[in-house]
Amino acid sequence: MAALHNTASAVQKTDTEEYDYSQRAQWLRAAVLGANDGLVSIASLMMGVGAVKTDVKAMILTGFAGLVAGACSMAIGEFVSVYSQLDIEVAQEKREKRTGANVENDEGSEKGQMPNPMQAAIASALAFSLGAMVPLLAAAFIGDQKVRTGVVVAAVSLALVVFGGVGAVLGRTPAVKSCARVLVGGWMAMAVTFGLTKLISSSGLQM
Repeated sequence: MAALHNTASAVQKTDTEEYDYSQRAQWLRAAVLGANDGLVSIASLMMGVGAVKTDVKAMILTGFAGLVAGACSMAIGEFVSVYSQLDIEVAQEKREKRTGANVENDEGSEKGQMPNPMQAAIASALAFSLGAMVPLLAAAFIGDQKVRTGVVVAAVSLALVVFGGVGAVLGRTPAVKSCARVLVGGWMAMAVTFGLTKLISSSGLQM
């Protein structure tokens, strides 16, 4: 009997640890995805400007404007999304109270697990800004356009590999495939933005 009790306790402890890890992993994965979004979108934006403007100031100002706009957009979107989720969970809890489905202990634990819209909004904005800072810092102190473009691509590629690896660890997926997928996707986004901006500029539209 003692052995069975110890085994059951170990299984329960493992389940609790797995649950806690899963909860933390969801937040961390969301942060990694937000940072990756900021990295790719701002790098692509800067590459597009760099295709038609040689001035480093134009690239930095464009990237900074994109950082602020993107962080605000991410924060507002996350706030609205999580607030909607919170409303649904509160409504569900009220229905369960009316039907007597909840016990007092479960009610207390559920309240502690309610989503926090403001926390989610701040985390999303910070994650996006963190990713966006990579191409901005890479381009900030380089005057030559070709060298600047190469440094931005190199810095962004390294960051993509890092974010892809972290995402693979959190999602428990093959690291090589995850890194390759993220890296190729980032390269495609930058190349398409650069190419289309160059094409539009060459057609006669002046910036």
